[in-house]
Amino acid sequence: MIAQDKLYRRISDAILARLATGEFPVGSRLPTERGLADAYGVSRASVREAVVALEMIGVLELRKGSGIYVVSLGTNEEVETLDIGAFELLEARRGIEAEVAALAAVRRSDHDLAELKRLIAVMRNPDVLISEQADRDFHYALAAATGNRAMASVVTDLWAMRERCLLARTIHQRARGGGEDRRAAEHDAVFAAVEARDADAARAAMRVHLEAVIEHLLVMTENEEFEAVRRRIASQRSHIFGKDALAREVR
Repeated sequence: MIAQDKLYRRISDAILARLATGEFPVGSRLPTERGLADAYGVSRASVREAVVALEMIGVLELRKGSGIYVVSLGTNEEVETLDIGAFELLEARRGIEAEVAALAAVRRSDHDLAELKRLIAVMRNPDVLISEQADRDFHYALAAATGNRAMASVVTDLWAMRERCLLARTIHQRARGGGEDRRAAEHDAVFAAVEARDADAARAAMRVHLEAVIEHLLVMTENEEFEAVRRRIASQRSHIFGKDALAREVR
């Protein structure tokens, strides 16, 4: 089993070490994500983070329905530049923001409730950027409702890492769009518990929401890779056979 600190790095380093020995040469397929997760004693999300990190430096390629392929060799130093990943960050948020929601349920004011309700309504806006901003602001407002400035600062920092850290930002960007109504419903559940001053229910609802975000990222990053492969193939066909062939394929 791999130690917990900077987990995706430890997984990516372990994979790179196996590549360096020639166990998996360029062009070969790695074990499945589930197989890697079992081998290293970690979650599939942690493996996905490591795979995406190695893909970003050009070592691996995730092909939907086919597997994970080695496309070149890389170094540990290249992975180091990617910093914190999205799944690692969400794991931290799940623990911290669940407690934020519980405390907010005890301390919230009527003004806090009105702001949270307003932001959920904005979350249902079809414009992805507007919806995402409302989502972020909901978590900020919930932290503010605790009346604890240290908690509010931690939540703000966690969200800032999502944009500041290259690996986390890349995974979130690949998963952008889709599921807005589901996310709004999950925030509705948090709101209902906070409104009822039910700390246990608020804690549980926040954990359910962030676990759903993890699953969404897993599904969407896998689909994104499939679409990337399809676009590359279409581009290659266009180059070889001309634009008419590509137009026929699109139709």
